[in-house]
Amino acid sequence: MLLDPPDRPARPHRLASAAPALLGYAAARLAGVAVLLVAAAAAGEDPWHRLSGRWDAVWYVRVAEHGYGYETVLPDGSVHSDLAFFPLLPALERALSDVLPLTAAGAGLVVAWVASLAAAWGIHAVGSHLAGRRAGIVLAVLWGVYPTAFVQSMAYTETLFTALAAWALYAVLRGRWVAAGALAALAGLTRPSAVAVVAAVGVTALATVVRERRVTPGLVAGVLLAPLGWLAYVVYVAVRVGSPTAYFDVQAAWGNSIDGGAALARFTWGQLTGPQPLAGVGLLAAFAVLGWAVWLCVRQRQPLPVLVYTLAVVAVSLVGAAYFGSRPRLIMPAFPLLLPAAVALARLRDRYAAAVLAVLAAASAAYGAFALLGPGPP
Repeated sequence: MLLDPPDRPARPHRLASAAPALLGYAAARLAGVAVLLVAAAAAGEDPWHRLSGRWDAVWYVRVAEHGYGYETVLPDGSVHSDLAFFPLLPALERALSDVLPLTAAGAGLVVAWVASLAAAWGIHAVGSHLAGRRAGIVLAVLWGVYPTAFVQSMAYTETLFTALAAWALYAVLRGRWVAAGALAALAGLTRPSAVAVVAAVGVTALATVVRERRVTPGLVAGVLLAPLGWLAYVVYVAVRVGSPTAYFDVQAAWGNSIDGGAALARFTWGQLTGPQPLAGVGLLAAFAVLGWAVWLCVRQRQPLPVLVYTLAVVAVSLVGAAYFGSRPRLIMPAFPLLLPAAVALARLRDRYAAAVLAVLAAASAAYGAFALLGPGPP
């Protein structure tokens, strides 16, 4: 299926075009927060602490308030350093808390929520450019009802990174190389998975040069800009620690070294052979669905930058030795995986598409409350 819709808008980046997508996305996320508020009240928990004061959010706030330099030693002797966390989110938290009557944690929520709307807007722009306005609207809402979409309401980097990545992809699709490179550089200050955005810019630029047999100054500038953010932080950690591999050593100490998927395979095998083998069967089914989604994206003939970005995000999420529960969250920025489903839903009548999205929003909200009020994603 070739993505060449007759109703593709000329300017899907305009707010008027994106308004239904933003309203639908906001409704989905507000539903998630509302369910969390009700569930937290019933359980006697503080919902705002769950959104801004747990897990990685605590580390970002610490960097925002005190700068880098904090380490904690676990009982097994491993050292967790705050140098594992990229600087853009804590820098924004610090800046916002300096000018507004907000704590760094509160500022983190504001940044994440504003960035979530920017991400939904960028996702709509990419989806509309590729498959028409209806598909773009549905794509943005689908991203808001992703199973781990509750993270989009937390003081995490997922929304900020996805916003920068989506708009970088849109800039590449429009041939705006300098903008794409600048956005990729900012993404590189946000998350290590920004290598996917850098790859999308670089590979597409190379293909463009080969196809058109010419090199423009804007293209060169964009390619040179793209990796600067990621490289700058990795070099900063190397200089601070005094080792060229310091950043990767820090990640390894957190258990996030790249092992080609060996840890994931061991975890899956452990589930299959453990006391609850159905959990392992469920994991295999999830991997099959993921592989099917990737195949549909290829079959859909998504443009080169979109495919490169998607495949790179998925690969980065699977080849590391990270805690299994974080992997669905790490894959979440790969929003083009949802485009085949968005195209299919966009073909339905409005009431049917709305009903499907409402059911998905309810399921996502329930799972989010369960995950946030419990020990974390199972």
